Amino acid sequence: MSDPLNPEQLRSLTPLNVLSEQQWRELRSQLVPQHLLAGQLLFREGDQARLTYYLLSGELLLVSASGQQEHLVAGSEASCHPLSPSLPRLHEVRALTDVSLLVLDSATLARLLTWRSAYHDLLLELEQGGEDVEWVARLLENPLFAKVPPSNVRAMLGRLQRVELSAGSAVLREGDVGDCCFFLKSGRAEVIRGAGSAHQVLAELEVGACFGEEALLADQPRNASVTLLEDGVVLRLDRQDFFALLKAPVVAEVSFGEATRLLSAGAQWLDVRLLQEYERSHAQEALNMPLHLLRLKTRLLDQGKTYLCYCDSGKRSASAVFLLSQLGYSAYALRDGLDALPAIQRDALLCESGSGYLARSGGRTERSL
Repeated sequence: MSDPLNPEQLRSLTPLNVLSEQQWRELRSQLVPQHLLAGQLLFREGDQARLTYYLLSGELLLVSASGQQEHLVAGSEASCHPLSPSLPRLHEVRALTDVSLLVLDSATLARLLTWRSAYHDLLLELEQGGEDVEWVARLLENPLFAKVPPSNVRAMLGRLQRVELSAGSAVLREGDVGDCCFFLKSGRAEVIRGAGSAHQVLAELEVGACFGEEALLADQPRNASVTLLEDGVVLRLDRQDFFALLKAPVVAEVSFGEATRLLSAGAQWLDVRLLQEYERSHAQEALNMPLHLLRLKTRLLDQGKTYLCYCDSGKRSASAVFLLSQLGYSAYALRDGLDALPAIQRDALLCESGSGYLARSGGRTERSL
């Protein structure tokens, strides 16, 4: 199997050349060139597959219903555009030489392009209104905003409360009640669990990061502290605005049946409960990444894979999906958690016990000893 192409190899393709780095990452699993031998048919006239094709190398022959022929050569100006894009297809297309092609899901591509265009318009509007467009642009690079409609972002920006803090200031304290989340507008911050010599640094946050949302999603006290490493500015979003504007579009949920279909397509169970809960019973080949350790362990996950998160009530898995979305992963929460499943489905899902499976670097899964 060929290695995925990188965005620099595809910058000449229209309209792919307007996508952001995060959007390229979302397409990564589809950026593997596909090949045809000379004489092979790519598709017939009338084909309705919702796929977008680009010619990367070689030569193709396009024949219309009237018999008109077009010779398409890779590297030409015409090859920088989608191949016979109308549905149903207006041409029969056959390889004249051995060729390689980029084949993308048209619905995914349309969604990314629509999102990009909509946010471009939003940034122009904010710039004309005198807003700090550079910071907003960096905020929108956060992968979680790939799922947030521009109208929600516009409303959210109007409800953020600016707070200026000096280096060493605690924005959040472990154990406090969660009544809001924050965005880091300037400076750097670190996420810490524990106190004194027993403390553990979970992550360092950069401009555009969202934090404090876990307590809102799980309806639990803060599970970590966040402290500024240098003078900075944070923007506060109250609880009710967070749920109205961010939670619903970002935390995707699936039923047990939908999860089963995703598993058959290569998705992976991710158990975000405590190790003791996991060892008592867990899904087949499920990885265990307790929510409080997820920030530390996400580097072991595969960004090309879809993860199905579950817990007892659905609250911890919602927090996990929100966090994974920020980091650019594709993830879903099992709707309402294990407790909502009928006994027969719960027993079918939690079919293994004892020590289970570990994620290794590069997304590999292996059985623990």
